Amino acid sequence: MITERPATHRNPRSFPYTLRTFPTRLVDGEVPDEVLNWTHAVALGFYGPAPTDADIKKFVLSEQVDGRMVTGAYLTDAGSPAGAWGPEYPVATYAYHRKDVNVGGGTLLPVHQITAVTVRPSHRRRGILRAMMSSDLAQVKAAGIPMAALTASEATIYGRFGFGVATHKCKIEVATNGGLEFIVPMSADHGTVEVADAAVVRDLHNEIFTRVHATTFGSIGRQDMYRLLISGQGGYEHTEPVRNVRAALHYGQDGSVDGYVTYTVDESLTPATAIVKDLLAVTGEAYLALWKFLGSLDLIERVSWDSAPVQDPLEWAIAGKRRYQRKGMEDHLWLRILDVPAALAAKAYTVDGTVTVHVGDPLGHASGIFRIEVVEGTATVTRCPEDGSVEADLAMGVSELSSLYLGAVSARTLEAAGRLREVRQGSIVTFDALFSSSLVAHSMADF
Repeated sequence: MITERPATHRNPRSFPYTLRTFPTRLVDGEVPDEVLNWTHAVALGFYGPAPTDADIKKFVLSEQVDGRMVTGAYLTDAGSPAGAWGPEYPVATYAYHRKDVNVGGGTLLPVHQITAVTVRPSHRRRGILRAMMSSDLAQVKAAGIPMAALTASEATIYGRFGFGVATHKCKIEVATNGGLEFIVPMSADHGTVEVADAAVVRDLHNEIFTRVHATTFGSIGRQDMYRLLISGQGGYEHTEPVRNVRAALHYGQDGSVDGYVTYTVDESLTPATAIVKDLLAVTGEAYLALWKFLGSLDLIERVSWDSAPVQDPLEWAIAGKRRYQRKGMEDHLWLRILDVPAALAAKAYTVDGTVTVHVGDPLGHASGIFRIEVVEGTATVTRCPEDGSVEADLAMGVSELSSLYLGAVSARTLEAAGRLREVRQGSIVTFDALFSSSLVAHSMADF
């Protein structure tokens, strides 16, 4: 159980800002002013519509379910010009909640999920983000959380803080004119699919996601707002229900729901397109059956989805492989190892072996030389002395190790990219064998 941090006042170095951290929750049934002002600052940073007090109350009701904590950087030694936002509005924002990430072998590792990071344009390049990130990660490490995570709006910011790309997602388009034909027809005929109200998915989401999350390598926990977003019941951009979100449920052989899809239809596109908002399936059979349903929609000739897995069974299940087109692939989940022994000992391994790695960390949390010894699929990770008595086999930064952690890239590729150095010849082969997986990590949450 994670104990909530109390509100704090921090000034990690001499600059004209005070960092304040506080929970986003209601007090006596109302949203505190500091939460109202912080939320307006976030909306400004992400170019969202200015939320009303009622909107913010809806956000807070959801965010307090996750135990969300927020930080603001407040200008303390200068007044604001007439007409400008006053010092009660933060010039930078930062938030976190804590869930877990599936690292294989049935292990869900606690993870610190960072979100809502903004800096007002007029206050950039003054060290605010570094102060917020450094202070937060130090406290996370002290609390014993082995990993931090984020999904990045900009891909050039977070590497310098030790984050590395850990999963990718694809935008796909599937031509469905005439329906989808499957190479093995029975593969998509297990159970039944029935139409349902989108609001039903809101209520089913947590149970279905928990089951999918437990068996999906690379999956990270979803925040409470997700069940509203994917069912069209409201979100940060539109707090009122969206009327054009449709849903279908998959029922397994025992009659219970084991998957769903929510989608919208855009007939203004050429051709008319169904756009998947969310698709969760506990089994491979449910996944293909839901796609068969999407392929049967009348007057729809294309289905698009911007969160498809890199390794997608659908591509290999349909008879017309060229009907399946990847329109793009981008980084999704970024991880940041804070405790090397805890993180590496938690993940699953398929082969045995030993390798010693020197890890560099600009913030110092993961620095050191570590001996990784895997026996019968379980790793023992030992911190080695740094007095010259132990020579590492490989040398890399924590960002590189974080990308290697779930197999997003191989050590061989990072060496060719100039981001990893092999000290002992042949050690890259050993490392890649240890960290390889037959599964491609897939995360299903933006935050």
